[in-house]
Amino acid sequence: MGEIAARVGDPSFLKACAARYTAAGFGVPGEAEVRSWRNSWPHLLEALGRAGLSDLQVYLEYGTPGGSRRLDALLIGAGPDGVLGLVVIELKQWQTCRVLDAERVMRSDGVVTAHPVFQVAAYRSFFTHWRPAGAPELDVRAVVVLHNASAEEAAVLRPDAPVAADIPVLSGADLSAPAKDLVGLLRSDGLAAPDAAEVAAFEGIRWEPSSRLLDHVGSDLEGTSSFALVGDQQDAFVRIRAAAVRHLPARGEVMVRKGDGAVITVSGGPGSGKTALAVRLLGRLMRDHPATRPRFVTPSGTLRTHLLDAVRGHSAARELFPSIGALRSTAQQTGALVIDEAQRIKRGGADGLPSELVAVVKHVPLAVIFLDERQVIRPDEGTSVDEIHAAARRLGRAHHHLELTGSFRCAGSAAYTAWVDALLYGEPVPWTGRAGYDLSLDDDPFQMQEWIDQATAAGHTARTTAGFCWPWPRNRPRTPTLPLDIRIDVPSPTGKTRVWETAWNARETLTDSDGNPLAPRSQLWATHTGGHQQIGCIYTAQGLEYHHSGVIIGPDLTWNNDHWEAHPDHSHDKDLRDLPPEQYLRYALNIYRVLLTRGTHTTRIHTTDPATQHFLDQLINPAPTPSN
Repeated sequence: MGEIAARVGDPSFLKACAARYTAAGFGVPGEAEVRSWRNSWPHLLEALGRAGLSDLQVYLEYGTPGGSRRLDALLIGAGPDGVLGLVVIELKQWQTCRVLDAERVMRSDGVVTAHPVFQVAAYRSFFTHWRPAGAPELDVRAVVVLHNASAEEAAVLRPDAPVAADIPVLSGADLSAPAKDLVGLLRSDGLAAPDAAEVAAFEGIRWEPSSRLLDHVGSDLEGTSSFALVGDQQDAFVRIRAAAVRHLPARGEVMVRKGDGAVITVSGGPGSGKTALAVRLLGRLMRDHPATRPRFVTPSGTLRTHLLDAVRGHSAARELFPSIGALRSTAQQTGALVIDEAQRIKRGGADGLPSELVAVVKHVPLAVIFLDERQVIRPDEGTSVDEIHAAARRLGRAHHHLELTGSFRCAGSAAYTAWVDALLYGEPVPWTGRAGYDLSLDDDPFQMQEWIDQATAAGHTARTTAGFCWPWPRNRPRTPTLPLDIRIDVPSPTGKTRVWETAWNARETLTDSDGNPLAPRSQLWATHTGGHQQIGCIYTAQGLEYHHSGVIIGPDLTWNNDHWEAHPDHSHDKDLRDLPPEQYLRYALNIYRVLLTRGTHTTRIHTTDPATQHFLDQLINPAPTPSN
């Protein structure tokens, strides 16, 4: 650590750290990230040096398996009786904040974020619940350091909860304490310099979830009514479980990678139950085959956020859902992998199949891959069942394909999803109100918003989505209100035009001065309080569902006599707006197919193009057939 302390102020050192950060799979660090290193690391390292702890092993930006957590700093020291001491340190540059509850605080700039004590307690829980049998015994401690805060400001964050009573929150003044006191404040008392063998033993630990954690999370996932299985979902579940018995060790057995293995692809349209089956399968793999270290990966950040929200009671469970960026390393670590929304994995490799998926097919004894080829929404995506089959044959792996044909969304109405597919991809047909699904056309967005508000007041989940046809600035001001980026002119019979204005969903959680939610962050927009007052898009709706769905078809897709026409010049999606119209059309149709199939009970549509609105009115409200 002494060498790091001597170099921490050198720009070349920070540049080398940024390169290591990128090489570790965390992406390119932003300016704010590097600034936090420059501002926080010297305070920590100077305090450790004054405390006589320079001989401890220190890791900065320590990444857990799967890359889902990065610890600001981790100290390793030799404790008594051969126990390794770990000190997890959370560094904050804040001075003031307001505690909302045991898990959240509001910073002085109005941003609501995780309570740092709750955050560091979760990191500590990881080391406790992911230490495999036979690994060195660990004494895991934690501390929060607010190096810019006064003693009074830091005291606000000290928790009352007994579970976190042993996690100190240190101020800048605490870091200036006498050396003998500073050792205890930094939770490093009793720790000495580790030798090379002890450091190697720690770095050689292959972190894996304990069977107890897998049992608890697996039970929670299997017991959630949202993931109940019926019909062909059950049939697929039984067949996949049979494959797991053939290729994976049973509970109590050791995982041994053999040359054989299987890849199972599962496809199905919107509402066919792919995600419910994927989650239930993960839960069962955790319970029946824990030695395989099962994982669940999805390129959908929204879906991953919802899954993490579903298991938030298990703070050490986050690593069971690694990020898509860690897919290649995950393939080397796990024996059972579930991938959902695989059609959205970015393409690459010599034969088009993403190289990350090639690694999955090659290394994972049992990989179950869920996809819908008509939910490809960007030109750099598009994995297909045929490509996975070809890769499996080339690598000597068995491939099995399952198709889910049922409909568990849209009131179980296969007729409605068939109507949507005919509308977008085939010959549009009139809607006859079959199978009890409620479909209608709204005259204007004012009418749609009133209906959404009424449904929400009645206790239902109701959301509006739209095509990406209005600007959505990345750098929004952090205020209690959202800018009204979406503006639609609504003509009236009197000739006077009204303007409907509303906001896209918020990138970050917005709260009032008391911490009550005004708008959830975008990835939880579809389910959390306040989301009905903003408009979602394809990136925050795909993979999710709600009772009542309003859909605004923007000017990027219009009907002209007998066919759909695409207008990419009306798109504000940077990945699509420069495509030629004939290429953009494919993605526009897929996007609106997703948006039109989110509602479990009702869908209401409004289009900004009068001719398209008239065409849909003829389909949804067909004139009665004259009687003889």
